[in-house]
Amino acid sequence: MNTTETVQTAENTQGAAVAQENGWTNLFNGKDLTGWKQVNGKAPYRVEDGAIVGTTVTDSPNSFLATDKEYGDYILEFEVMLDNDINSGVQFRSITDPAVMDGRVHGYQFELDPSDRKWTGGIYDEARRGWLYPLSLNPDAQSAFKKGEWNKARIEAIGNNIKTWINDVPVAAVVDDMTPKGIIALQVHSIGKAEDAGKEIKWRNIRIKTDDLKHREGHDAFVVNLEPNTLTEQEKAQGWTMLWDGKTTNGWRGAYKDKFPEGGWKIEDGVLQVLESGGGESVNGGDIVTEKEYDAFDLQLQFKLTEGANSGIKYFVTEKENVNNASAIGLEYQLLDDERHPDAKMGRDGNRTLASLYDLKTSEKNQRFLKPIGEWNQARLIVKPDNTVEHWLNGIKVLEYKRGSQEFRDLVAKSKYKVWENFGEAEKGRILLQDHGNNVAFRSIKIKEL
Repeated sequence: MNTTETVQTAENTQGAAVAQENGWTNLFNGKDLTGWKQVNGKAPYRVEDGAIVGTTVTDSPNSFLATDKEYGDYILEFEVMLDNDINSGVQFRSITDPAVMDGRVHGYQFELDPSDRKWTGGIYDEARRGWLYPLSLNPDAQSAFKKGEWNKARIEAIGNNIKTWINDVPVAAVVDDMTPKGIIALQVHSIGKAEDAGKEIKWRNIRIKTDDLKHREGHDAFVVNLEPNTLTEQEKAQGWTMLWDGKTTNGWRGAYKDKFPEGGWKIEDGVLQVLESGGGESVNGGDIVTEKEYDAFDLQLQFKLTEGANSGIKYFVTEKENVNNASAIGLEYQLLDDERHPDAKMGRDGNRTLASLYDLKTSEKNQRFLKPIGEWNQARLIVKPDNTVEHWLNGIKVLEYKRGSQEFRDLVAKSKYKVWENFGEAEKGRILLQDHGNNVAFRSIKIKEL
């Protein structure tokens, strides 16, 4: 045994002792792949200088080196370094079952992204739901990953609460109950170009803790809470409150009315639903509005469209306009089946499509982040104290403007709203969910006043 090997053996022994003292268990012994097996793809994995090394190859799907065992609640830590030109990840609470997707690994993934996008530490749902937590939701964490260096990663999967860290910087926070346990796996991503073959991802000091688990303090990132109509303690501490309680009509009434509509809306199984009535605008139950008025706020909700559906989230609704036989007047975050509803082709330059500022400004959507009709999508609407407004869709900002600016007023002058004096510039107003005569569902409606 040479001197280098002696030092490495001593370090491994010392590391094992420290891991044992702190309640940690090493998942990688630093010498060979005992406890691991390859489950997808043909990218090779080897052990070199105390690290697992995965290498990209052509003509292979995503490859995964997985633990022999499944794990439920745990804290996982590892160090990672990868080529600057490739993408990778570490699966956790993931599934590989020959009876499901022909054994393809699917489930939660800790993203490794050295590209200029800088989404390392975000949470991707591999081969299942796509992005759960893009780092657009936490831009302060985008600079935590260091290119060309060893980076320390941490995943806390405790109950339904999942949190990630990179180099001790808090990154993602997701609340979800889809997969309570599963394998841990190291990914070598497929490549599209032959010149990307031979690039390496290295992992070392992979350890897990499964007892006496507590979330590390100081993680104050935006929370993606996928459990319907609930608030975590972290969300409450950040100032979020439920705008709809998931059960009753409390806090809401019909537009231009003193109570909630007697028909046209249904509350069932934690879902607030507009009932189908032929596509007419406010001809059945009519719009509903919050009893409270808001000025600066951060609003989020989940919505589900049926085929061909049209609806909207309006804000700064004052009900001063005399439009009792139509939808109340206000700025609108458009909800629409763009493929099937004719409104998508009306207006100007697509400014009546999903997530657009209706009839005023077009949203810049990436189809990759759009869930299909019949699935839940996440809308987020931010109005800052300086009147800057942002529309978000599934964690991605798709539109920004400033109320009262010259640009805004020019847009209004070219729109159907030009007939309303000072349209969209009220100091405060109600939030509205629109009845446009189509079946649309809402849940997890939350607000934070700014």
